[in-house]
Amino acid sequence: MKTLIKNATIINEGLKFAGSVLINNEKIEKVFPHIMPSDFDYNNIEIIDATGLVLIPGVIDDQVHFREPGLTYKGEIATESRAAVAGGVTTFMEMPNTNPQAVTQELLQQKYNRAAEVSAANYSFYMGATNTNLDEVLKTNPAEVCGIKVFMGSSTGNMLVDDEAVLSEIFRNAPTLVATHCEDEQTIKRDTEIARKRYGENVPITQHAYIRSAEACYISSSKAVSLASKFDTRLHILHLSTEKEMALFSPGKPSEKNITAEVCVHHLWFDESDYEKHGTRIKWNPSIKTEKDKIALWEALLSDKIDVIATDHAPHTHDEKNNTYFKAPSGGPLVQHSLVAMLEMSKRGFITPEKVIQKMCHAPADLFRVEKRGYIREGYFADLVLIDPNNSWVVSPENILYKCGWSPFEGTEFSHKIVSTFVNGTLVYNDNRIMKVENSQRISFSL
Repeated sequence: MKTLIKNATIINEGLKFAGSVLINNEKIEKVFPHIMPSDFDYNNIEIIDATGLVLIPGVIDDQVHFREPGLTYKGEIATESRAAVAGGVTTFMEMPNTNPQAVTQELLQQKYNRAAEVSAANYSFYMGATNTNLDEVLKTNPAEVCGIKVFMGSSTGNMLVDDEAVLSEIFRNAPTLVATHCEDEQTIKRDTEIARKRYGENVPITQHAYIRSAEACYISSSKAVSLASKFDTRLHILHLSTEKEMALFSPGKPSEKNITAEVCVHHLWFDESDYEKHGTRIKWNPSIKTEKDKIALWEALLSDKIDVIATDHAPHTHDEKNNTYFKAPSGGPLVQHSLVAMLEMSKRGFITPEKVIQKMCHAPADLFRVEKRGYIREGYFADLVLIDPNNSWVVSPENILYKCGWSPFEGTEFSHKIVSTFVNGTLVYNDNRIMKVENSQRISFSL
């Protein structure tokens, strides 16, 4: 049976218009702008009346940590992908620092196999680089894998790539996009020791922005840009957090740039003044920094220096986060609330709804060359989200789907609510309930 989503307000490709979308199996068969044709045959078609609702393409989140395998007490592909579709995220790209780490093609394939069994959303997984697995990295198939993840910062165990010769070979020969976490290890070590000498083991969370400093970020990200420029590498720098780094990027369409940039929701929402209230719940790497940095990130996003908005979704348990500075891990769960948070910022006048959709749906598809997703277009996969723009609700433990059971947005009131999410034409989330989840797919990439 076909499905017709009728009388929605569609936001797509920079336009907002009244229209309807016909789904046939996995794909979008027809987009009807404005009024449905009078001779349309409604027989054998399921009709969803979307009057008063907004219809957008599904969000593509290019940076998540779903914790499987090995860290499933924090989160699983099954649990976190369900939280994702409840938040309007229909496709995710997951990081390799699990246990074991995805640093061989065999281990990488095991993650794909598991996602095929349990994921509610479409998926791809990064191949992880280390100082010693260059041969495995270079086997990566660019048509089937979203990218190669290079940690150029600390807190990643043996995934820190600090061998200059290996870094050069990765950038010189990478068969696909290279995505980097950029913080300079030596600068962080220096500033950590300065903080320890001053505070001992009781370093206040307010020092996080100065331990994981703007200097540490810029040293590393400028090095990545230099390597990419030298070797003509497709480089994507993840979770940018500083004003200074914005000088490294140029405005333009992501499909036309070799060096692209990502900002995460938490760096746009919070600044260092929020540490007092939220404590280690907003401890991320790179750190949340000053209000000036946050303003610069917004300006770069709106001018298209920054290409995509993502989450760096990284759940930890209550007990892990409720700890002293050095013992509390960095990261937090966001994938269920990223879209509504950005639409809330739109309502407050920071960004237009059209720009939100560009940065969360269209741009990731263009940047990663995702095949037939990220847009409401005929012939594309029917990854679609219906949103009620006038349905206020408050984030609470009762409506959080993350396995860890908490959110940095607890107590926040959002004005937009996700009503329905379709993945490959199947209704997977509707009216606060997870529905069918067996229709997700491994996404593919054009060369």
